[in-house]
Amino acid sequence: IDADLQDQPELIGELLAKWREGYDMVYATRRIRRGETFIKRFTAKLFYRVIDAMSDIYIPKNTGDFRLMDRSVINALSQLPERTRFMKGLFAWVGFKQTAIYYDREPRQAGESKWNYWRLWNFAIDGITSFSALPLKMWSYIGLFLSFMSMLYATFLIVRTLIMGIDIPGYASMMVVILFLGGIQLITLGVIGEYLGRIYTEVKGRPLYLVRRLYGFKTEENNGTQSISTNGGS
Repeated sequence: IDADLQDQPELIGELLAKWREGYDMVYATRRIRRGETFIKRFTAKLFYRVIDAMSDIYIPKNTGDFRLMDRSVINALSQLPERTRFMKGLFAWVGFKQTAIYYDREPRQAGESKWNYWRLWNFAIDGITSFSALPLKMWSYIGLFLSFMSMLYATFLIVRTLIMGIDIPGYASMMVVILFLGGIQLITLGVIGEYLGRIYTEVKGRPLYLVRRLYGFKTEENNGTQSISTNGGS
């Protein structure tokens, strides 16, 4: 929970009530974001749409750090060795039994936010690159498209030259070579991006799966029961 009273402490009782119902994580989703500019609300909405389209993990919209987590969730998050952490995504990635409560977020009671637009931009980049390899993969498709278009343009220039003659010596051949080689380079970058994306996934070292609950095993942490979820859900 933030310390500026935008997230009401009165909602802690609702979080606890949901936790007592058996949910491992209860997050607070904002219905209304009071005290924020139109630009900030618009960019936040745009960010959630972009990351929802690019990531395989569903990240709840308009949901921040205001949430209640069972000790089992914290133990699972502590297992992740990565250092550049986009916590909104990690909260969703670990799975568990999750639910939401909805509230109207109030303006700040004191102080000024340290999250300017530059920091928010970098935050968005961290989120997209942490949970999507699409920016790496897209260049192979762009390269294929440009190569195809260059071949069509080359065919057009050859036919035009045969019919109408040469207007500027060397223009047709130079344009065809430039466009074709540019497409090949982008395809090569796309192939490199495919391998780089796989390397990036491996070096993060996230576990292949998480066990939500163990029965019949004695552990010091929680007196015989460990609650961790499978990757992506309970």
